[in-house]
Amino acid sequence: MACKSVITIGRQYGSGGREIGQKLAGRLGIKCYDNELLDRAAKESGICQELFENHDEKPTNSFLYSLVMDTYSMGYASAALSGMPINHKVFLAQFNAIKKIADEGPCVMVGRCADYALDDYPNRISVFIYGSMDKRIRRIADKYNFTDAKAKDVITKTDKQRASYYNYYTNKRWGDIASYDLCINSSILGIDGTVEILRQFIEEREALNAK
Repeated sequence: MACKSVITIGRQYGSGGREIGQKLAGRLGIKCYDNELLDRAAKESGICQELFENHDEKPTNSFLYSLVMDTYSMGYASAALSGMPINHKVFLAQFNAIKKIADEGPCVMVGRCADYALDDYPNRISVFIYGSMDKRIRRIADKYNFTDAKAKDVITKTDKQRASYYNYYTNKRWGDIASYDLCINSSILGIDGTVEILRQFIEEREALNAK
C-alpha cells in the first residue's frame, strides 16, 4: 500500500534523526527533505541561500544583527516579505516551502518546525527522535573525530539552539511528548530498528484512518 502521509521528524542532535528520515523515506518510496527545504525556500522566496544556512534552526533576537542581515539581503527578498526582520523572513519562506512540498504529496521532512507548519494537515504524522547522551556522544565523536568532551558540548549547544528555535516560532515545546504523535528512543533499537518501528506505526495509522 502506497504511503499517504507527510512525516515530520524533530530530533535531538546525534540521535540519527536525519539518517532515520532518509532510510524511512526509502522504505516508504517517498522523498526526504532536510537541507533540501532550505534550497527550495531560497529559490522560491528569492532570499540569498546563505541567509537560510546562517539562520538554520538558530533564532536571534538581536535587532542589530537583523538590521545588518536585512540590508545584506536587499535585492534578493520578494516584496511580500519586505519590512520584516530577516529571521522572520527566513522562517516564513521556509514555512511556505514546507506547505508547498506537503501539497505535492507524501514525504518525510526533517526539522525546521515542519510539524507546526503542517499542523492542520490531516495526513501529517509528527515524530520526535531522541537518544541516550552516551550513544549520541559516541555517534558525534566518531563521525567528526571529536573528543567525548567536545562531542557532548556540541550536542548540548545544538539541542539548545533547536529548542530555542522551535519554542520561539511555535506554540509548542521542543521535545515535549505532547507536541508529537510519537516519540522514540533511537538508542534502544538503533537506526534500522527505529525505521522499522516508524514504518509499522505509519502503516497502522493509515489503516485506521482509512476505516
